[in-house]
Amino acid sequence: MADSQTTQEIYALIRQAILMEDIVALNYRGSVREMCPHVLGKTKGSPHALMYQFAGETKAGLKTDGSPDNWRCIRIEEVSNVAVRKSQGEWHTASNYSVMQNCVSEIDVRVETKAA
Repeated sequence: MADSQTTQEIYALIRQAILMEDIVALNYRGSVREMCPHVLGKTKGSPHALMYQFAGETKAGLKTDGSPDNWRCIRIEEVSNVAVRKSQGEWHTASNYSVMQNCVSEIDVRVETKAA
């Protein structure tokens, strides 16, 4: 049981990753994915996150890095085995970030988009 994380622990890890612009590796719906979390909060009372997936497994297949098709709306209750690593300047996103943000209705934290 030492490696099992509670939903609250997972939420806290993802929240900290957003604040630090770090990368998360996690298991979601049976696939190991590497993602950059952008928004965290609740939708209909359930914790959700908008994340940009840039590596790992996915049933739909990943497009090239920077593609607007790599956004994932993640239910935190379906996430397990979260590991956070420093991004060291490696941050993945797509230009349609603001358009895609219909995943989280009550925002707790979000990545600040950099003005060009």
